Amino acid sequence: MMSTAVRWGLLATGGIARSFARDLLDAGHVVTAVGSRAPGAATAFAAEFGIPNPHGSYEQLVADPEVDAVYVATPHPMHLDGALLAIAAGKHVLVEKPFTLNAAQARRIADAAHDAGVVVMEAMWTRYLPHMVRLRELLAAGAIGDVRTVIADHTQALPTDPAHRLQNPELGGGALLDLGIYPVSFAVDVLGLPTAVMAHATMTPTGVDRQTAIVLEHDGGRQAVLHCALDTAGSNRAVVLGTEGAIELDRVWYTPTTLTRYDRDWQVVEQVTPAVSGRGMQYQAAELERRIGGASPSALPIDETVAIMGVLDAVRDRIGLRYPGEEPSGPSVS
Repeated sequence: MMSTAVRWGLLATGGIARSFARDLLDAGHVVTAVGSRAPGAATAFAAEFGIPNPHGSYEQLVADPEVDAVYVATPHPMHLDGALLAIAAGKHVLVEKPFTLNAAQARRIADAAHDAGVVVMEAMWTRYLPHMVRLRELLAAGAIGDVRTVIADHTQALPTDPAHRLQNPELGGGALLDLGIYPVSFAVDVLGLPTAVMAHATMTPTGVDRQTAIVLEHDGGRQAVLHCALDTAGSNRAVVLGTEGAIELDRVWYTPTTLTRYDRDWQVVEQVTPAVSGRGMQYQAAELERRIGGASPSALPIDETVAIMGVLDAVRDRIGLRYPGEEPSGPSVS
């Protein structure tokens, strides 16, 4: 599943970096370095995971000659700077999702990687999980007829402290970018890019979206009905409806879970629960390593990542969510 020739460096030491490190090491990938703006944090992280090279700055991390690929695990307002830093050092880059704050930033990263001749990829780990691979196989085979509708949600009960990053507009807070990215990316995966975007949100006292409801219109009259919220934990299921049946992804659909295929009378035709070790983040690492080896993107090309950020821009335009100091993103979906 991987190439041990690729040596990973982790840029930041937060919770998502810990999950990624654990999955990579358990699956036999090579992690050679970690960097933090707090030297003590890098040293402690390296000791915990047996990583040989801790660095007390991001600049030192990307300059490390024993690092081939950098995983950018900072909060998303810092993704642009972290990714560009790694690209300028000639490293391949996996950028945690959401890829950036907006499509303009995403395009800057994509263009920089192209010019530098390195691989850049969004860490939308869900796309590479085995049940998602099976979903795409079934859809490609026409197993549920003509696909008409995607319904998906991502709702959690998360901290409500106004100082928390999720509540803070200065840190790109709100439900949409942290949680809504999952169902939006899923809808694009199944239906392609939308032709029109409708959205409505309820805002927090701090001015970010507490919950957002989204309807995407796609070619042929197909629709995606999506929802995200940061203060209510919901079912977190997803379903794809077709003219000859349906495919349902069990709770929690964006993590390793059960896929069930039904016929048009909602009788079970197929049910699979793939065995996945850990959280499942090793599959995206394997994909980046595969691309570094010269393979074509299998599930999420960088241009699609940029376009998805454009869809999120369009949703934010509809709900009136703009972050302080954010540069204009340019045209997006109508």
